[in-house]
Amino acid sequence: MQEPESIVVGYDGSDEAGAAVRWAAQQAHLRRCALKVVHCSIWPLLTRNLGPVPGVADSGLERSAEVILEEGVNQARAAVPDLDTGGTLLHGLPASHLARISAGERMLVVGSRGLGGFLGLLVGSVSLELAASADCPVAVIRSDLHPTGPVIAAVDASGSPTAVEDAHAVAAAFQARLNIVHVRHPSAGYRPGDANHAVTVEEAAEEIINSAVYHARSFAPGVHVEGRILTDTSVPHALLKASAEARMLVVGTKGHGFVRETIGSTAHAVLHQARGPVLISRRGAGNAGPDSEEQARVGQR
Repeated sequence: MQEPESIVVGYDGSDEAGAAVRWAAQQAHLRRCALKVVHCSIWPLLTRNLGPVPGVADSGLERSAEVILEEGVNQARAAVPDLDTGGTLLHGLPASHLARISAGERMLVVGSRGLGGFLGLLVGSVSLELAASADCPVAVIRSDLHPTGPVIAAVDASGSPTAVEDAHAVAAAFQARLNIVHVRHPSAGYRPGDANHAVTVEEAAEEIINSAVYHARSFAPGVHVEGRILTDTSVPHALLKASAEARMLVVGTKGHGFVRETIGSTAHAVLHQARGPVLISRRGAGNAGPDSEEQARVGQR
């Protein structure tokens, strides 16, 4: 399988987008791939007067969009001077453009807020839209970073294999620990004195976490992998608590209880309330999953 070429990052000039650009540049450097900085100008949706003001140099809405893109590219190059960095200016809604160009790429990176400007109030959160529509993993970056923290991968009853793979790739790039967690919560009708039910639930949880840990350890050596079962009446609460000082929280898009083709309550809670970066593990037809040889190369650096 041909490796996806680039990491794509959206930039709109906001502080949140700047943090996303710097994070994406670091990831691209560690994974030895190119970085594409994308700015989406919404002005053509609102007016046709994009040209410069007569007699005023560097004026006009189109030039303003170009300046924002140049600023994003410069921030990436300042963060990692030797990085292969390019810029693309698009016109229209950010979520639709970024979802389209994410097909086949390694990762799409956005800030926790921004990218939509005031129009975002009308079309909804760009990060939430992309978490439901992008064709590659989507990283939502926040300023509360923990450089020495572990990468947390949340797995559901399916084992969330692509989430484990993506989490392993991030952990390998950062040379960080990988903690795989599964949330066990009481089912409807559960009675505390039901010992047989408790044993059955515990055994199922252990099987899920052991399988996920084995899956993670099947990749390149060098990443320390641990598994942990969490017990909570709320899956989002357990994940948010476990990831409070994590380098990144990774959740999948398939299985039970996380993100499906639309954004569910758990994903909303994680994306809105997580203190640090969140990676939504998504796959499109052109991006079936991380390449094991690339993970081995990253893990051996």
